[in-house]
Amino acid sequence: MDGIKFTPQDILQKQFKEKSIGKGYDVSDVDSFLDDVIKDYDTFNKEITRLQDENARLRSKVDELNRQVEVGSSIPRSASSQPVSNATNMDILKRLSNLERRVFGSQLNSSDCDDSHLL
Repeated sequence: MDGIKFTPQDILQKQFKEKSIGKGYDVSDVDSFLDDVIKDYDTFNKEITRLQDENARLRSKVDELNRQVEVGSSIPRSASSQPVSNATNMDILKRLSNLERRVFGSQLNSSDCDDSHLL
């Protein structure tokens, strides 16, 4: 926030020089306008702070998830340990179907040959 020149307090305490020459502005109109500017400024500052906090929280969550991924990928996979899997239900069903075809498919093929004597 390097480009910000004024804080709400700076705006509130600003004193303008009075001149009696030429056309002037209504002091209460200027004060009313500056009061609205200060309210907006406060709102923007609160929103910036909220977004910075949310950003920090989300960055922390991303770091945590990245660490979990690193830990998960560094776990050695041996035959005795169960592999970590992100399989969906569809993947599981496909695997089960392939397994059934292998197990029961060979039995069906051999029983087809054995069933020929029944005809």
